[in-house]
Amino acid sequence: MDFKYVLYAVDGPVATITLNRPEYRNAQSHPLLQEVDDAFTLAEDDDAVRVVVVRGAGGDFSAGHDLGTPENQAARDARATMPGIQRYNEFKKYNLDLLLRWRNFPKPTIAMVEGYCIYAGWMLAGCLDVVFAAQNAQFLAGVIEYMSVPWDIGVKRAKELVFESRFITAAEAAEYGFVNRVLTEEELERETYAYAHRIAENNPVFVRIAKVMMNKAQDMQGYSNHLEDALGDYLAMGAMGGGGMAEGVRRLASVDLAVRHRRGDRYGLTAPDQDAAGS
Repeated sequence: MDFKYVLYAVDGPVATITLNRPEYRNAQSHPLLQEVDDAFTLAEDDDAVRVVVVRGAGGDFSAGHDLGTPENQAARDARATMPGIQRYNEFKKYNLDLLLRWRNFPKPTIAMVEGYCIYAGWMLAGCLDVVFAAQNAQFLAGVIEYMSVPWDIGVKRAKELVFESRFITAAEAAEYGFVNRVLTEEELERETYAYAHRIAENNPVFVRIAKVMMNKAQDMQGYSNHLEDALGDYLAMGAMGGGGMAEGVRRLASVDLAVRHRRGDRYGLTAPDQDAAGS
């Protein structure tokens, strides 16, 4: 299969899907997400593949949704002429259905995160089974379509971060339970793939059933139903005008707050108070 926006490679039992738009910090357009799903299908159909690693090219996992590159603008223009139900179906596909499919993928998945992991980047990492992060990783949660944030870090912490809009470091993300392991940039690739190969040594039936059981535990608590309902809330926000801002402007405004927070340029903050991620 020929890919334009992702790289797909297999090393024995481990497949790697690489978001390959480094010039845009791997911003997620619909064409890119479709290719990610196509790559997952290749990994699913290959019986030799037992683990899938997802990463970003160029030093960033993903800077979030594609808000205006030429490729994505063309896709937006095409959607503008679709009947309403088709626009809804496409929006739901790329912001919920595919992510739930990857969350329930029949083989273990690992997010290998370095650099920025913003909004849709968080969504992608959040739907995967395990997250390994470099020390330089910076995570930004927000009002996102696939609202896994309270499941990822707990309701109280999710409210704190989303209300304020600030980056958290890899160390904080690990403390909050979103990241499994924090590694140096030099260690990240080696240790992620070593772990993936150790998973591959295990009985694939045992691993598969373990994943099913644990995902069911979340679903018994309402995980998938909550995400479906939260998408409806997100669409309602858009229908009500999104606080007077267009979608892209709204996202960029929140990211700008997080960047200002990192600089110490917000109410009650001063530059010397910055953490390691902002220095």
